[in-house]
Amino acid sequence: MAPSNPTALINADRISKSFGIKQLLDSVSLGVHEGQRIGVVGLNGGGKTTLLEILGGITEPDSGRVSRAGDIRVETVTQRGELPAGATVAEVVVGGPEVAVHEWAGDARVRGILAGIGIDGLLDRRVDELSGGQRRRVGLATALIADADLLILDEPTNHLDIEGVQWLADHLVSRRSALIVVTHDRWFLDTVATRTWEVHSGRVDEYEGGYNDWIFARAERVRLSDAAEERRRNLARKELAWLRRGPPARTSKPRYRIEAAEKLIADVPPPRDTVTLSAFARRRLGRVVIELENAHLETPSGVTLLDDLTWRLTPGERVGLVGVNGSGKTTLLRALAGEVPVAPGRRIEGTTVKIGWLRQELDDLDEDQRVLDAVEDVATRIVVGDKEMSASQLAERLGFTPAKQRTPVRDLSGGERRRLQLTRVLMAEPNVLLLDEPTNDLDIDTLQQVEDILDSWAGTLVVISHDRYLIERICDSTWALFGDGQLTNLPGGIEQYLRKRRELAAAEDKTATKKVAAESDSTPEPTGMSAAEHRETRKTMNRLERQIEQLSAKEDKLHADLVAAATEPGTLVTLNAELKSVVEQKDSAEARWLELAELME
Repeated sequence: MAPSNPTALINADRISKSFGIKQLLDSVSLGVHEGQRIGVVGLNGGGKTTLLEILGGITEPDSGRVSRAGDIRVETVTQRGELPAGATVAEVVVGGPEVAVHEWAGDARVRGILAGIGIDGLLDRRVDELSGGQRRRVGLATALIADADLLILDEPTNHLDIEGVQWLADHLVSRRSALIVVTHDRWFLDTVATRTWEVHSGRVDEYEGGYNDWIFARAERVRLSDAAEERRRNLARKELAWLRRGPPARTSKPRYRIEAAEKLIADVPPPRDTVTLSAFARRRLGRVVIELENAHLETPSGVTLLDDLTWRLTPGERVGLVGVNGSGKTTLLRALAGEVPVAPGRRIEGTTVKIGWLRQELDDLDEDQRVLDAVEDVATRIVVGDKEMSASQLAERLGFTPAKQRTPVRDLSGGERRRLQLTRVLMAEPNVLLLDEPTNDLDIDTLQQVEDILDSWAGTLVVISHDRYLIERICDSTWALFGDGQLTNLPGGIEQYLRKRRELAAAEDKTATKKVAAESDSTPEPTGMSAAEHRETRKTMNRLERQIEQLSAKEDKLHADLVAAATEPGTLVTLNAELKSVVEQKDSAEARWLELAELME
């Protein structure tokens, strides 16, 4: 809960920032107070990240000024954050090798953050060896562990699965820190934010509440503005209708404004006419779509993902596929597409099936083509529902302005390439869509456009996504992979999936506890030490052994560097001082290990 008289942490006074001829921020004034949790939304390239970097002190504004209260601590995690080369994950997260392992390993808060972000198994890895997603999670964990007054986070849910997003939302809501977060995850925004900033046209508009309240305000603003274009009005009203007809919305608006909103959407039909779309899909697809019978799926290394699976997709079915990273979701999608074998077992495909597959890879684009040429290579016109659209019109709906359509593919960002890839898939007019993480790098406005197109698309859909809002919005059923070799239907959707994951985790913990207890019963307990103390001591000794090994490697390297710098007095002095520090740390760790070894005897 925010303090009754919250202190101002940061104030921005008439700040402006341009890149080339593009004005990202134009005389913007705003402030951040204690306890506020602010979600930042807007189009890609509209200035959200620039605003965060100015408030975080990473970038200076062209004009205006930013003032900060006293000695506040601000932790900023941007998409371009860098980690110190050669360091291990543990060294980065807890503050360097001089921090003894036992000082942080006994802190439940630190352990909870490491597990929640999913890097507790990476602590001994060097950051240079990590993937981009793992590096982003290390940077996020480092910021969360710090005792900051203000957290500034740019797309923190990228590279997190559904459970990770749920954990992060719960964690941020429970903290006392103020928060500014850029996110395109609408469920996360609605759960975390108590205030929303919309960055557009060089301005920042402020709204009370999260995503639901922001959508209400946009719909109301469109209703009152005669200059607003018709399509934007319809999209805002349609999205608001979806929110109001779903579970009770977390809106902070007064009741009279809620009633006004409900009058506004009284004549808006449901997002999809499911009966009509299913009938049309049956005409396009026939009786058989894709069927897997007694299928067996393995990873390239031979680990069984699914065994004896029988699954039949029906015409017009809309399936959301969820599971932790590595559970086999993409492999199952590849099996549906016919790219991986399912033997023993078989795959059956209907004769009229035309598959459109949005992969995670971006290797199917010609770098030398212009955007519009890349779309028209697939087709020049498409029919969506009862409307016919040109390639240029579809590209514009997915965020490519007429000017951007003349841009060479090689000049596009990762998010723009993702949108181009999706545009090409839709232009082929498939009747079966397989979408693997379609929301990656898409802003909220583009996501709404994609959902609007899919609302009137007649066909069978299977989508993998960590965006729970998207799954709940466009899918009619949810299926999950829990690592038990089966595909499980979840009538309760994402909430049921999260409950099941918690139950499985609790069962695993209980099994592990019983195993440890059995081992303890069969092993004589050390004199004066309980079984729990014995286990903790052994863990600490293992960590010390790893630390000693790392320090020994550093010591050997420094000795080699001393030999190489024999003719450089200044360098010798620096290396000698560093070597002395490393030797002292190693001696201390070895002494502590010996103390614990004596207790274990």
